[in-house]
Amino acid sequence: MKTWQKLKANPKLWDRYFIREKVIKAIRKFLDSQSFHEVEAPILISHPPAESHLEVFETKLLDRNRQATPAYLSTSPEVPLKKLMVAGIGNCYAMTKSFRNMETHGNLHNPEFTILEFYRVGADYRTIMEDTEQLVIAIARSINTDSLTITYAGKAIDLTPPWKRLSVAQAFEKYAHVHFDDFLDEKKAREIAKEKGYAVEKNTTWEQLYNQILLNEIEPHLGRGKPTILYDFPSSMAALSKKKASDPRFAERFEFYIAGLELGDCYCELTDAKEQEERFKREQEEIKRMGKTAYAYDHDFIEALKTGLPECSGIAIGVDRLIMLFADVADIADTLFFPGKEMFD
Repeated sequence: MKTWQKLKANPKLWDRYFIREKVIKAIRKFLDSQSFHEVEAPILISHPPAESHLEVFETKLLDRNRQATPAYLSTSPEVPLKKLMVAGIGNCYAMTKSFRNMETHGNLHNPEFTILEFYRVGADYRTIMEDTEQLVIAIARSINTDSLTITYAGKAIDLTPPWKRLSVAQAFEKYAHVHFDDFLDEKKAREIAKEKGYAVEKNTTWEQLYNQILLNEIEPHLGRGKPTILYDFPSSMAALSKKKASDPRFAERFEFYIAGLELGDCYCELTDAKEQEERFKREQEEIKRMGKTAYAYDHDFIEALKTGLPECSGIAIGVDRLIMLFADVADIADTLFFPGKEMFD
């Protein structure tokens, strides 16, 4: 049964779907109160940021003579926002549709989704941790003004700050009983994964070993009873974040979890154009190795970084997953009027 048919048959369902309105209004109210500028980021773009863990939607832009130029649906508004920060916009955000191919599986993904990204100039990831706490509290109060305790899947979650903070190394030690200094050595990581019973093939990468343990042994414990901020990721997973000056084996990056749901990803933003270009090139090689859609990275973004991105930190938050949390539903499709699994049946 299609969603519109469910709503027609059971009008009580409207209340659940209208939580989206409340969440989106609360997000805008919070960021506007903090004097962030809202940006309309482009959805059709010429160069996605090179990210090997994602698959893009590729299309063609035709001129009047039907000459084709490669085009892509945006995977996030990050690069456009950073270009405007180079130009001097200051604190800014975008709440927009983004698209990631091959994300039709499970209950937590939809190929078309709503993403929030906001950036604060002169801030580091610890400041964004506090911003994130206050943003989620603002949403909670817009839906239930009487309490900062919500219920998800029958379990109570206290949103009162400060939230739990746990480094990746601490999480591996606590939940997987793995000493992370050992795991950073690829040979030892392979031995550890084998001992745990994971599939380790000749071409299995270190990142795949890491993800097997993270997804199976760590993530299910995060955000239970209290939200959890997981911080200081291995530098091989730095993406567009800075490495820690005090320990370059790790990057200044965090993700936050509530009730086992991974909801957002924050970086102390990389401002070094040379290092960013090198990372893009490595990601392009990995994209080719994995047989994914290959594309040129955004050279204009590198030029912008050379001009000078101010010191800043920002976060990307999955708005649909936030709505899942506050609607107390286990399937992202139950937050969308037109979910992908329904549109393409």
